[in-house]
Amino acid sequence: MSLPALAPVPAILLPLVSRAEQSLRGAVAALEGDPGLADWSAERWAEFARVGAASDFVIEQSLRDPLMLLELVRSGELDRPFAPGELCAQIAAAVQAAESEDQLGRVLRRQRTRQQVRIIWRDLTRQADLVQTCRDLSDLADACIDQAYQWLYLRHTQQFGVPTGGRSGEPQQMVILGMGKLGAVELNLSSDIDLIFAYPEGGETVGVKRPLDNQEFFIRLGQRLIKALDPMTVDGFVFRVDMRLRPYGSAGALVLSFNALEQYYQDQGRDWERYAMIKARVVAGDQAAGAQLLDMLRPFVYRRYLDFSAIEALRTMKQLIQQEVRRKGMADNIKLGSGGSARSSSSPRLSS
Repeated sequence: MSLPALAPVPAILLPLVSRAEQSLRGAVAALEGDPGLADWSAERWAEFARVGAASDFVIEQSLRDPLMLLELVRSGELDRPFAPGELCAQIAAAVQAAESEDQLGRVLRRQRTRQQVRIIWRDLTRQADLVQTCRDLSDLADACIDQAYQWLYLRHTQQFGVPTGGRSGEPQQMVILGMGKLGAVELNLSSDIDLIFAYPEGGETVGVKRPLDNQEFFIRLGQRLIKALDPMTVDGFVFRVDMRLRPYGSAGALVLSFNALEQYYQDQGRDWERYAMIKARVVAGDQAAGAQLLDMLRPFVYRRYLDFSAIEALRTMKQLIQQEVRRKGMADNIKLGSGGSARSSSSPRLSS
């Protein structure tokens, strides 16, 4: 499907674009030994004008790190879609150079900035449609989560031993489920990431003098992972992490075993948790074990029979959301109001 033709940059924004261009030229001129912008075509400057008129973020990051923008242009990455796995490979290569958790955080934040500049540029110049843009943003989140996890898991096991299943005797890895927009591959530029952490079975770590219970091992690992992704630093943040969709919400354990998750959903799972789990996807960690977990939860998510009570529960949930929006005066809120992104993703539209 061809995208609509680009409209001209509004005249009212042309002074802003001109200032951005002058600032970029000055920032690049300050780079020693760099050929600068001599190889930029008129078409490239037209793209810069369009992106600069629409995105303060791209301008701010380009002025802060002009070499990053020059490298994106010269590599051709602004002009083509990534091949499958290419984005993850770039994140992995950058993360491997990190020698401490502080460095890991900086690397992830800089990679996130670089990739978001690329994604925004391609979106605003109509080189990528909405589906591709959401997929690229979701792929970026997947890669950042998984590469941070892999880096941390190795060092966590060196410190606390290898978590081992008490029944199987097999080494254990964490499974990280993406929920909501991330799980559905619909992430947008302002989305946080909803995650659920799990591990296959109980047991304890081996290879150290003082073993840890598997749950305690993974809780500590999960805390380190959130710390790598969530906090705001001078380099920004990677993604805001929301763990409230896990069993018992903020009051629940940060990480649960597969059996504990299955038991919770069978005994206490609520209707909204069933609907939320429809979008669940393994985004990081042990993919094979994650597939087993989703298969275990399938009877809870997809009931054998769809009766009137299930339809009524959907209507009730939608009515509660509408009442809360009215109570808080958010009817015109672009996110929470009717037709907003949060309503569209969480509340199925049913006719009465």
